[in-house]
Amino acid sequence: MKNPLGSAPNNRWRVDAKSVSTLREPPKAKPLSFAAMPQNLTVDATRSAMIVIDMQNDFCHPDGWLAHIGVDVSPARKPIKPLAKLLPVLRKAGMPVIWVNWGNRPDLLNLSPSLLHVYKPTGKGIGLADELPKKKGKVLVKDSWAAAVVDELPIKSSDIKIDKFRMSGFWDTALDSVLRNLRVDTLFFGGVNADQCVLCTLQDANFLGYDCVMVEDCSATTSPQFCWDATIYNVRQCFGFTTGSEAILKGLKK
Repeated sequence: MKNPLGSAPNNRWRVDAKSVSTLREPPKAKPLSFAAMPQNLTVDATRSAMIVIDMQNDFCHPDGWLAHIGVDVSPARKPIKPLAKLLPVLRKAGMPVIWVNWGNRPDLLNLSPSLLHVYKPTGKGIGLADELPKKKGKVLVKDSWAAAVVDELPIKSSDIKIDKFRMSGFWDTALDSVLRNLRVDTLFFGGVNADQCVLCTLQDANFLGYDCVMVEDCSATTSPQFCWDATIYNVRQCFGFTTGSEAILKGLKK
């Protein structure tokens, strides 16, 4: 019996002292059909993953960074309830849940001035890695309270965590390598902000050849309504599909 070699069940060689077999043993396809826009979809649940972006205290908590600088974070909290309902079902179905979150170095040495300018345009105030006034931690620094996912969405040991440092979760991260090792084709997206980090990550996924689905009620933005409208239009028109969590749950029950 050859020994399995590989970190992902769908991507393993079989080896022994004399030979190597690179024949993967793909799981039997599990069709998942659900209502979507601009067309209904059927995907393979065994080749799919759920990506949740930036559901962190600094973006979603009343004591976080966005709230401190005067942003109404109530829209950013709207995905919490549908995500809390959807994620356990996806895990039970064997679909990986991947958390892609801002998790900066304290010294910010991998971030350019142009990126820092977005969050600190005058050079003054509280930007990335600066201390929050309520002593909750430094803005979006890895392993701080500020960068932690909100308590209402517990991360399970089976979940995968990816730190990102830009609007897109693919730049300068391990996300693409992890997805390819998992042998994933279809990506479901949720999180905040829909018109910024979620959309940028979804666009890059599309450019890399992944099939992309934005889960509308599991996504939100603190930007004006026209930004949301443009995001949904562009996802449906150019980059993939949109659906709702209830449609996915209904599909998984079939």
